[in-house]
Amino acid sequence: MQKKQLVILGSTGSIGTQTLDIVRRYPDLYSVYALTANTSVDLLASQAREFNPAAVCIADESQYEPLCNALRDTDIKVWAGSQSIEHVVTAREADVIVAAMVGFAGLRPTIAAIQAGKTIALANKETLVVAGAIIEEMSLRHHAPIIPVDSEHSAVFQCLAGEDADAVEKILLTASGGPFRTFSKEQLRGVTAAEALRHPNWQMGAKITIDSATMMNKGFEVIEAKWLFGVRYDQIEVLVHPQSVVHSAVQFRDGSIKAQLGAPDMRLPILYALSYPDRLQTTLPRVDWLATASLTFEQADTERFPCLRLAYDAIARGGNMPCVLNAANEAANLAFREGRCAFTAIPEVIEQTMKKAAYLPAPSLDDLFASDSEARRIAASMLG
Repeated sequence: MQKKQLVILGSTGSIGTQTLDIVRRYPDLYSVYALTANTSVDLLASQAREFNPAAVCIADESQYEPLCNALRDTDIKVWAGSQSIEHVVTAREADVIVAAMVGFAGLRPTIAAIQAGKTIALANKETLVVAGAIIEEMSLRHHAPIIPVDSEHSAVFQCLAGEDADAVEKILLTASGGPFRTFSKEQLRGVTAAEALRHPNWQMGAKITIDSATMMNKGFEVIEAKWLFGVRYDQIEVLVHPQSVVHSAVQFRDGSIKAQLGAPDMRLPILYALSYPDRLQTTLPRVDWLATASLTFEQADTERFPCLRLAYDAIARGGNMPCVLNAANEAANLAFREGRCAFTAIPEVIEQTMKKAAYLPAPSLDDLFASDSEARRIAASMLG
């Protein structure tokens, strides 16, 4: 493999730090051209000192001087602001953009990278949730391949290798069920953010961990899968699989099924996205078949976890509804983490926002940014 230079968007988050661990393990294959973060100056500076990128960007402009001071004895360029992040992804030296920023904020820099013809290792769900049709067309036009990083989409991507896309009958996305898989509706009303943040299998950032608990994360993955793999939304089924060993599967028209299995460690799909189409030797965890007594599957319960139903509703309606869904979810998710919203109120806020927001059947990119703002205002009015 030729050595690749990476730009890691969101390097201080869960996916970003695990991507840097891959770079640490394979210094002959990967180097870091640039790192970006939102507000985490100390960690970003520490990462910059270890990996010596050409540049670092901090989205929060108020943190520019502290970051400059932390790196003043180095030759690393320091930039600040969202426009700087959009600029750095277009650098000629950058080979792969690891899109690991969380939320809607990751959309603009990912678009800039696609327009520059970069390879995108996509971990930011919101890019395809919000603007799937636009991103799909843009990726083809600019010859910018999108390689999925999410464990579920990486699994499907691997299962489809060498297969005829027309032979796909169904995509089976697995879900751990999160920390409240066995809770009743009554129990769910009283859960706290601290409880929701204790995921049984995966180490993820706070926002995504809450999305996993509500199953909105899985709803987003349904929308992503539609765009990544060119299937209808009704060809995508969600199965709850508490062991998180089968990461997803594909059922073909002859009835056969291919599944991808592995330990629940995000470094595995990150490594595959960076090394594709090669597979690298690694010492990362293996599945212990003797310790894994059984693999079980359950039907997803959209009565107890209505966020999954709302995601299907949004993609069925299309247009700007997935954008509205995402904006309302970001607002409600944050409110829950801050103690301003009950767990069971999250889907209620999202559903009411989807009913009140203006529907646009064929939105432009500007329309989507306007829809995002409108949906956040509507959700905020219900959250206080």
